[in-house]
Amino acid sequence: MERVTTDDIETEPHPMGVNRERRSISDAIGAEHMSAVHYELEPGEQFSGGLHTHHDQEEAFYIIEGTATFEHGTDGEKTDVEAGEIIRFEPGEFQCGRNESDERVVGLALAAPGSRHNWDDLESFAPCGECGEVTSHGVEEPDEAFVIYCEECGHEMRIA
Repeated sequence: MERVTTDDIETEPHPMGVNRERRSISDAIGAEHMSAVHYELEPGEQFSGGLHTHHDQEEAFYIIEGTATFEHGTDGEKTDVEAGEIIRFEPGEFQCGRNESDERVVGLALAAPGSRHNWDDLESFAPCGECGEVTSHGVEEPDEAFVIYCEECGHEMRIA
């Protein structure tokens, strides 16, 4: 058994700078078969680096405080999730959660199986600097930087 408080977990902001208060509960308790991350999002911040899916994990978000807005699918549909509510995304379902309100959002991201996803199974939609369009992008496992590459033309973007 492992027990921690979120205040005792070191903050690890998202490498793309989309949030500042991100705490890996699963790392702190040594979880291997599921992921749990605590977020505190100020207005304009988001849970992840953009519209994406995990082909190898389902993901759920429990909102503790505030209202988070989740874009889902690839057609721009949005759903607000309020404090006390939870939203679930199947493996392969595109989503991105943001704080579009004027108040702080506190939430938990829960994913399984595995405490880490397989980077080969992560896909995002992002603007490609080469194609000039929003295209499907893959992500290489980060060493010193994230490498996001366009599935259409191969153009790579490095994010430190």
